[in-house]
Amino acid sequence: MIIVLRPGASPAQIDEVIAEVKILGYEPSPIIGVAQTVIAAIGDERTHQNLESLTALPQVESVLRVQKRYKLASRESHPANSVIDVAGVPVGGPQFTFMAGPCSVESADQLFATAEAVKAAGATILRGGAYKPRTSPYEFQGLGKEGLRLLREARERTGLKIITEVLSERDVEHVAETADILQIGARNSQNFQLLIECARTQKPVLLKRGLSERIEEWLLASEYLLAHGNPNVMLCERGIRTFETYTRNTLDLSAVAIAKKESHLPVIVDPSQGCGRADLVIALCCGAIAMGADGLLVEVHPTPAEAWSDGQQQITFDGFRDLVAAVQPFLTAVNRTA
Repeated sequence: MIIVLRPGASPAQIDEVIAEVKILGYEPSPIIGVAQTVIAAIGDERTHQNLESLTALPQVESVLRVQKRYKLASRESHPANSVIDVAGVPVGGPQFTFMAGPCSVESADQLFATAEAVKAAGATILRGGAYKPRTSPYEFQGLGKEGLRLLREARERTGLKIITEVLSERDVEHVAETADILQIGARNSQNFQLLIECARTQKPVLLKRGLSERIEEWLLASEYLLAHGNPNVMLCERGIRTFETYTRNTLDLSAVAIAKKESHLPVIVDPSQGCGRADLVIALCCGAIAMGADGLLVEVHPTPAEAWSDGQQQITFDGFRDLVAAVQPFLTAVNRTA
């Protein structure tokens, strides 16, 4: 870390900071300039005590980090792209991944028809919410264990792998019995005890970015999963809350490029949640691929107008087929296969 002292710091004040740096376990290396002094604190700031407390000293202007706070998620520790094995389906390698299905599991007919349709169009992973986090307590909350049973049957019928959301620590064990991927939603992205419980299952985890979460916070949340022994982590950009009201959320495609640069973890994009509008989904998918995404998480419903949740952002079976066809030139351009 670098400690920047205020202009005019006296020799005694400089010595005081050097002494504190030693107490905190670092080797100080002062650089005394004509107008200002800086002190390089040599040591692993990821394991040593944080030096930002030194700003409490009046002669310290600022403390600057050199290393990333997310030790295991960063490319510093893992330069190559990670490829996650989802029960035989690779995510993060040359093959692009399509995850698709309804926002909520509503019935056997709805789920099975959707599973067959998305598989025929090219999906390898079926999404479907058995437990639904809703803003209003009076809105549909999901079928719960019955929804999980239907997801298991859909997998048996189609061979598609299953991704579904887990909402609380008490549900982790029984959701993990069904899910091939545990999804952590935006509202729970910094629910650290839930992250730790999910990590213990060793199941692949898809970590969505929080509604107002900075990219560093998102990567630090992934660090909780990695630090508790689960290397099978995927990031998901699903839109953030901004002042814009034309769309439900603002899909931050720059976050995809940044996450791919900063981290080795696969990055998935959810365009459905990202904008809340079915008519924009294909365009956002093309953009996501161009920015380096490793896969898409798309909401698909047989009759979106009749959906029990978020019908306005779900596309039809024909819409999903059109989407897969529309993104093919973009996949070719970035040397990915479907």
